[in-house]
Amino acid sequence: MASDWSDPRPMSPHLQVWRWHATMASSILHRATGIGNYIGAVAIAIWIVLLAFGAEGSVAFLFEGWMAWVTRVGLILLTYSVSYHWLNGLRHLMWDFGKGFDPQGSNFRSMAIMFLALVPTIAIWLGFGS
Repeated sequence: MASDWSDPRPMSPHLQVWRWHATMASSILHRATGIGNYIGAVAIAIWIVLLAFGAEGSVAFLFEGWMAWVTRVGLILLTYSVSYHWLNGLRHLMWDFGKGFDPQGSNFRSMAIMFLALVPTIAIWLGFGS
């Protein structure tokens, strides 16, 4: 039987059962920062190898003109990514010990970790500015 647009039933019952929450966002961000950390580690490793081989000129463009801003923003995002991933990893470690599964507390800790990851990021980058 063909679906009728006037049919009041949802396409999936999960749309009414599952609601967006901070722990879900935290899980997605944890996976995204894991991927970002791998990409950042590879990029920094390539940069270090090029410097070791005396190829300073081939990477100098990363720190000149408009690319300097792109490089700086990328490094700031990488700093946040590492900070967040580490803090959220501590939360996962607590889960391994059977602690922190209450929904309200878990949502609060998820949001707190998202914001607390800004602290080392800001501290590091303000420290570089002075």
